[in-house]
Amino acid sequence: MERLTVELGERSYPLHVGRGLTGEIRKAVETEAAADRKGAVLVDAGFAAAQPDFLETIFGALPRLEIPSGEGSKSFAELERCCDFLGATGIPRDGFLFVVGGGVTGDLGGFAAATWLRGIRFYQVPTTLLAMVDSSVGGKTGLNIEAGKNLVGAFHQPRAVFADAAVLDSLPDREFAAGMAEVIKHGLLGDAELFRQLEEGPRLQSDSEDLPVVLRRNCALKAAVVRADEREQSAAGGRALLNLGHTFGHAIEAVAGYGAYLHGEAVAVGLLLATQLSERMNLLPSGSHQRVGKLLRRYDLPVRLRSPLPVEELLAASRRDKKVRAGMLRYVLLEAFGKAVVVGNIEEAIVRGLWEEAGASR
Repeated sequence: MERLTVELGERSYPLHVGRGLTGEIRKAVETEAAADRKGAVLVDAGFAAAQPDFLETIFGALPRLEIPSGEGSKSFAELERCCDFLGATGIPRDGFLFVVGGGVTGDLGGFAAATWLRGIRFYQVPTTLLAMVDSSVGGKTGLNIEAGKNLVGAFHQPRAVFADAAVLDSLPDREFAAGMAEVIKHGLLGDAELFRQLEEGPRLQSDSEDLPVVLRRNCALKAAVVRADEREQSAAGGRALLNLGHTFGHAIEAVAGYGAYLHGEAVAVGLLLATQLSERMNLLPSGSHQRVGKLLRRYDLPVRLRSPLPVEELLAASRRDKKVRAGMLRYVLLEAFGKAVVVGNIEEAIVRGLWEEAGASR
């Protein structure tokens, strides 16, 4: 196990990364209990069915609420159910919450923790690759609404994150591949050597010996970006750079309907589109997108729309992106593999053309 720290002054917290962290998570539960704090657990229903012994060993008799798997759970209806559970359980202001699951459960549970009694302590125990390398770190929480993905939310930092590669053994292949989209993203935006290793090294799997090393590199990159720009306010890019491919990806999810694509699958298409747009803006050499497409396909990720989506609806969804500033949509693009930049004032006709090349309909 390795321990990293997200440096945020009084709100700094550790990231525990490794394989076999049951004892470390149990120790955190016992520390809270020793302080006479009352707690509860929110857990993804799919993970609860797949690994009941993991939950029993760590959490014992702590009250537990299962969250239905899938993007549809990031909703006000599920938030209300979570808050009713916290109320029925009697979680006080000094109570605590463990959130066990993938990005959906983490975002929903984190938002519940941020809003219950105006904020209680919570811990992230990510159970998918995507959540381990991205969504569990940094304190972004949120829900989806009809207007777009993650448009309702709050910044609420966890007390600790436990990224245990051992829990990925029961993760479906499609979910693991979706997580690899975020790993590839991190290589593209800030770690060119990681991208090269993903291209040239053995294909990663849940039981790969060097997977914890990859987890650590991703978590370290994410922690550094969050430390420098916790609330995504930097004029030079900062935390917004972590959204490489996401303006496109979120539009796909919103227009196709949440759940039609896994988040990582939509981001994969977005990464290729962002690379192509970087070429069109003369930031990257022509043909750079071929390397990105080849690596995405290596992990069985889509590189174009599975079926046509209306291009005007995709463009409209993009205009509601969180990176809009003063009415101007900004895209995260690449100046080189390993170096990202935020760019505005891009002609919509160029983006429309890329969408149509990716399979969007007029």
